[in-house]
Amino acid sequence: MPKSLKFRASKVSYVIEKQLIIDGFDTHFSTKLDPTKSWVILSKKILWDKLVSIYNSSQKNSKLGADSINPRVAIGSIIIKHICDLSDRETVQQIRENMYMQYFIGYTCFTHEEPFDSSLFVGFRKRLSIDKINEINGMILSYSESQLIPAESS
Repeated sequence: MPKSLKFRASKVSYVIEKQLIIDGFDTHFSTKLDPTKSWVILSKKILWDKLVSIYNSSQKNSKLGADSINPRVAIGSIIIKHICDLSDRETVQQIRENMYMQYFIGYTCFTHEEPFDSSLFVGFRKRLSIDKINEINGMILSYSESQLIPAESS
């Protein structure tokens, strides 16, 4: 009888689920971000000052109330949401878990915290008129779609 081709499983020993600890899981966070990743490249191509100016011009009252969220975080999150075709909650979750997305929205270091509550997307959409959204979309599309869509889930 001919032998069938077999694919062998890893030889790493099984560890009882209750013995797994997060501190024992190796990560590569001690290394620098890879400058060839799509979110890093895109962050360098976007004219953030111009987009922030458009976003800030939609703010109705800058004198009263609590400080607004950092405009780059708001705009960057909207861009991530649309490029990855995510729901509001999924977008916040993906940003919380992905250091490259955190870099893209302007963070200087990785954090496990959510950038904001997902319900704030409703506020972003209310503040930005259709004209402002079209202006931002036009600027982003000028970078060409081939540069916007991440080649991998970075």
